Amino acid sequence: MLEVMGVMNLTPDSFSDGGLSSPDEALAKALKLVADGAHWIDLGAESTRPGAKAVSERGELDRLMPVLRRLAPLKQRLGFRISVDSMKPAVMAAALQEGADMLNDVNGFRAEGAWPIAVQAPRICLMHMQGQPASMQDAPHYPESEGGVVGLVRRFFEEQLRLGLSHGLDVNRVVLDPGIGFGKLFEHNLALLRSLGLLSRYSLHDGSLPLLIGLSRKRFIGELTGKAIAERDPGSIGGALAAASLGASMLRVHNVAATVDALKVYGALTAKKHA
Repeated sequence: MLEVMGVMNLTPDSFSDGGLSSPDEALAKALKLVADGAHWIDLGAESTRPGAKAVSERGELDRLMPVLRRLAPLKQRLGFRISVDSMKPAVMAAALQEGADMLNDVNGFRAEGAWPIAVQAPRICLMHMQGQPASMQDAPHYPESEGGVVGLVRRFFEEQLRLGLSHGLDVNRVVLDPGIGFGKLFEHNLALLRSLGLLSRYSLHDGSLPLLIGLSRKRFIGELTGKAIAERDPGSIGGALAAASLGASMLRVHNVAATVDALKVYGALTAKKHA
């Protein structure tokens, strides 16, 4: 089943939709995303846009916890799940205690102490990022002699999965994200998206691991369409449909309602006819 994840940035400086003024406002937005068809709400309290400055552990918790505590009790009744986007093990641990269903780490659980927390989560999203948000777009490089971007991202996933296994990870709980726009140029993003089938298969798992793809409103969409951030939803939806056709299992998006409608039509028109 293809799942849609609605983006909730609890930050003043995210590239697209930061600036929510209160936990009540954030809760209202989250519930609107659920009503629009989101299967997941992804809460992020530290911006990871290119050039973003780091936030303290306390600052991130102060943004995250009031919203998570309001949202978590509503999950069962309304039928959605919560992902928390954080690179800090202490924030991950606090999020799990308050009812998070997934830990989504753009740093790929590389921080000291991250894996012992991650293996406790119902699900994790293991993402690839070259460098750190503040500098990741400063001339990212993937030598062809080492397999190019696809080969290096696959190697990163394989190595991190092995490290997770050494801490007791259940690989069946893992979702992979190649990190579109995180330390990648246009050509890198395109190569990764054209190789989703390869990126999902590893010797550590019998079959394919699910892939989460986040294209929504990113520079990659702007480079293809020539549109500013506020005008990138049509291109983002086109990217979501293409990612779905190429094997994505989850789509992380800003405009949930439009994406869900597009996927309904796409699904109906591409479903195999049964005798």
